[in-house]
Amino acid sequence: MELQKALKEVREQKIAPVYLLIGTELYLTELFKTTLMKELLTEEDDQFNFFSFDMEETPLSAAIAEAETIPFFGDYRLVFVENPYFLTAERKTNGVEHDVNLLLNYLESPSPTTVLVFMASYEKLDERKKVTKALKKNATVVDVNPMDEKAIRQYISQTIESEGYTIRSDAFDLLLQLTDLNLSKIMGELQKLYLYALETKTITRGAVQELVPKSLEHNVFDLTNEVLSGNSEKAVQLYEDLLLQGEETIKLNAILLNQIRLFLQTKILAKMGYQQANIADTLKVHPYRVKLALQQVRRFELSRLERLYDELVENDYRMKTGQMDKELLFQLFILKLTAQAK
Repeated sequence: MELQKALKEVREQKIAPVYLLIGTELYLTELFKTTLMKELLTEEDDQFNFFSFDMEETPLSAAIAEAETIPFFGDYRLVFVENPYFLTAERKTNGVEHDVNLLLNYLESPSPTTVLVFMASYEKLDERKKVTKALKKNATVVDVNPMDEKAIRQYISQTIESEGYTIRSDAFDLLLQLTDLNLSKIMGELQKLYLYALETKTITRGAVQELVPKSLEHNVFDLTNEVLSGNSEKAVQLYEDLLLQGEETIKLNAILLNQIRLFLQTKILAKMGYQQANIADTLKVHPYRVKLALQQVRRFELSRLERLYDELVENDYRMKTGQMDKELLFQLFILKLTAQAK
């Protein structure tokens, strides 16, 4: 079941006795959890009828025991089961012992006054296991997997509009880029942007630039672009700023090396006729990173990227063997590569 449909049913008090949330998007998982709590429990209920169990620390029997207990001064008892790794192929050598037969028996006749929620934050479950099959058959399964870019754009647009704000297209693009299309990060940053745009109700690119922090990877991405574009002054300034922030030159070189490797792989696969989704699947990289890489590599010859990659590999070796001062070596590398770009 799609999340929005499941949320709608919960708000309409169409409650299932058992839910199985499958997917790795923590924001969506938390949204479903808080919606259930809001609709089913009062503040007084929380301390008596709300329970959460981590299966990496607590046996399944404890969760089932609470699920079988009637609510205390309330209509529902809400029981969350986190990290149910017994639904996957994962093996825990020092893990807690779980008697899954207790769950199989419970599923045959679940308590009508308990809502039991399994939060399976995994990319996939072990469909061969009896307990997995039984849970998927008897529970209401809710998809909380990460959305694609189109779905995220639609969801965020609707969210911003529902709060009475608008966001300019260039600001929207930058927000998605700086948050790596991570829904949890986006929603967190929006709270700051709402306050900043309280009077105008319009979120601008300037606001995003000022309030949404750049990760180290994004700064190195900018550094890569400046080097490839031949902007020596900007490239050196970016590098010096990163040093002032406490970053290590060897680490920066390694991240830049990974970035150029992605550019190379993306350009080669694109030349072979691969589309964005195929490239992401092949490289096991987020599709949005591939999209940004494709936008960049169109500007540069393959031979140029290969030379840059070789230079970075050589840098790594010379830095680790102490052949030259690391900072001087990296600055000379920037000046050499930017000069070649002109």
